[in-house]
Amino acid sequence: MLPTTLPPLLSWREFLDAATAPPSINYGSSRRTDVEWHGASWEEAVRLAVDGWPLALEEADVTISQLRDSAGLSHAVTVLEPTWDVTGSEVDIGAYLAGVPECMVDAVPRQVSRRGKVITFLVPSSYSHRIEHSVIINRGLALATLCAAIIDAGHSVEIWSGDAGILHLPKGRQRYCGVARVISAGEPLDVGRLIFAMAHPAMLRRLWFGVWDTQPEEVAAAMYADNYGRPPYTCRATDLPAEITEPYVFPYLTEADRQWDDLPTALSWGRQVFSDLGLIQD
Repeated sequence: MLPTTLPPLLSWREFLDAATAPPSINYGSSRRTDVEWHGASWEEAVRLAVDGWPLALEEADVTISQLRDSAGLSHAVTVLEPTWDVTGSEVDIGAYLAGVPECMVDAVPRQVSRRGKVITFLVPSSYSHRIEHSVIINRGLALATLCAAIIDAGHSVEIWSGDAGILHLPKGRQRYCGVARVISAGEPLDVGRLIFAMAHPAMLRRLWFGVWDTQPEEVAAAMYADNYGRPPYTCRATDLPAEITEPYVFPYLTEADRQWDDLPTALSWGRQVFSDLGLIQD
C-alpha cells in the first residue's frame, strides 16, 4: 500500500516548506507554466501564500468588516452588568443597611468577548477540476469572513486546510489525505493568508499539488496519474492530530452546490451554519 496519509503539517511554514521542496517528478501539475486553470503561476502562488491575498477583497470592492456587517455579525456579545451609584433603578439592600452611599443598582449593557473557547475548523481544499474560480472565491471569502468574525468576538480559533479523496490504483482504491494548519489558536489573524488558503484556486492547484509532487516518486506519480485524486473529497476529524477534539469539518465543495453562486448567498449560508453551531447570535 502506498503511503498516502501524510503527517499533519503543524504550521503554515511547514506547509510552505512541504509544497516548495524539490519535486520527485518533473512532470507534476503544480509547476506547469499554464496559468488560467491554476489561477496563478507557480511563482505567484508561492508569493501569495507568503504575503497573503487581499486582492480578492479589492476585486469584490469590500472589506472583511463590510462583509461581516452584511452577514449580520457583531464583534462581541452584549451582556447586562450591574453598576452601583447614589442613584439607580433598584436598591441593594445589603449596601443600604451597611450605610454605603452607592446603594442603588442599574443594569448597564456592555459588550464582552467570549474568550477561552478554542474552536477548530477543518476546511477541505479539494474539489472537481470543473469548479469555476468565482465559486471557489465566493466560498472562501464567506468562510474567511465568518472565521475572522469569530476571532474578533474573542474565540480562539484554529483553521486547518485539508486535501483528501480517493486514489484509483491498479490494485484497487485507496484514500489519500493531508492536513495543514493555516491559523493557530492565539496567533494574530493574518487575513491575507486566511483568504488565500480559503479562497484562491492556487491553494489546491499549485500548493497542495506541490505537496504531493514532492512525495516519494511512486506516490507522486500515482497522484499525477489519477489527476490528484477523485471524489468524495471528504476530510475527517481523525485526519487532524489526536489531541484535537470535536473539530467542525466543513463539507467539500461540489458542482451541485448553489450556495456559493454569489457572495451574499454564500455569506447567508455561512452565517446560518455558524449560528447553528452557537458561534454567532442572531
